[in-house]
Amino acid sequence: MNRSTDVRVKDTLITYEEHPFRVPLKFGGRVMDKHKIINVQVTVETRDRKKATGLGSMPVAPVWAWPSDKVSPDQAEKAMCDFAERVIGLAESLDEYAHPIDMIFLISAEYYHLGKVIAREHKLPEPVPPLAQLVAASPLDAALHDGFGKVLGRNSFNTLTPEFMANDLSHYLDEQFKGEYLDRYTLREPQAKLPLYHLVGALDPLTPADVKTPLRDGLPVTLGDWIAANGLTHLKIKLNGDDLAWDVERVLAVDRVATEAQAKRGCKAWFYSLDFNEKCANVEYVLEFLKKIQASAPQAYDRVQYIEQPTHRDLKAHPDNKMHKAAALKPVVIDESLVDYESLLLARDLGYSGVALKACKGQTEALFAAAAAQKFGMFLCVQDLTCPGRSFLHSASLAAHIPGVAAIEGNARQFCPAANKIWAREVPEMFEITDGTVQTGVLNGPGLGF
Repeated sequence: MNRSTDVRVKDTLITYEEHPFRVPLKFGGRVMDKHKIINVQVTVETRDRKKATGLGSMPVAPVWAWPSDKVSPDQAEKAMCDFAERVIGLAESLDEYAHPIDMIFLISAEYYHLGKVIAREHKLPEPVPPLAQLVAASPLDAALHDGFGKVLGRNSFNTLTPEFMANDLSHYLDEQFKGEYLDRYTLREPQAKLPLYHLVGALDPLTPADVKTPLRDGLPVTLGDWIAANGLTHLKIKLNGDDLAWDVERVLAVDRVATEAQAKRGCKAWFYSLDFNEKCANVEYVLEFLKKIQASAPQAYDRVQYIEQPTHRDLKAHPDNKMHKAAALKPVVIDESLVDYESLLLARDLGYSGVALKACKGQTEALFAAAAAQKFGMFLCVQDLTCPGRSFLHSASLAAHIPGVAAIEGNARQFCPAANKIWAREVPEMFEITDGTVQTGVLNGPGLGF
């Protein structure tokens, strides 16, 4: 098929930047205190020799993408960066003109083998896991979509129709999607604004009494200060998952602080998401936790909008971790386990009722997951990877173009705000938060929208 809008890769560039965190972020028993960012630049060319350059960016974040007792975070980071560079090489080697979706679909077939090769060459005791593969490849994925939209002078989310795509969704997913394209599951114009989820890490001070070392950098420090400064209405609470008493008290403490802060600003409705980062032993832990929250503070229980992946990410190895009982009470979303369509179907069978989309898993994979989640009537949210700058704008653009997304995350402003400075001047509507929302309506330009 000779599609005049298809492109091929003409040139690429990969660079890295590092940013220390303002304060450490603790989640799932692990602490992250810095970011290494992968930036990818891709020049694409159409058959009639039109060219444009697309950009993609994403933190490596091995502590989240590749938690391991056998591979250190530094080793994982080096292997993931190597993986990113080799994936770019695969894109350069493609001779065919194609849509970015098809490019990534072809390239991703090599990820499994590449993960084993890199592990062997780096002398690692385990291959690069699927989640780390997706994170490492995501800057290229974003750059291809961005460049494709720019060379056509269109927003990338408006290039998902039969006019531009050679295959319908059944080619990538299954026959349930016969005759359907991604335009059916995306918006032509971004939502005007979306609520922003603020992260309450396990180490974050809730009150002035919790502050051990004042920062004095002009930014809020306590939860109450953040709520007042940003007009926050959505709080994501990081929990331990293996200490029931601590987890219950943490939610109750957050609720006490939030109730006082919201009363001062006259806010009557706000929400929580609860993130156990896979640390719960089983669903019974979640049920007992919810029972205690409801008994101690019914209003806090009512404010829980959804629960993120409570148990281990390896669903096949833990088939007893069924979420049906918890999902009957609150939406339970799949996060770390979600690496492809097969994992989404398995999670759904195990009782998960929602999907957490992340740009760090790749624009292409996120679009597939968004389509499937809508098809199956699942709860939808978009989360980030403490994404700063361009990677946050990518994440927000994804959220704004998917129908039904409840809210988005954007916690780089808390943990590595210095990485946002340039973009905050370029797109202030996305970084200056005053009413608890992000003005995503501005993300309607060519490419990924910004």
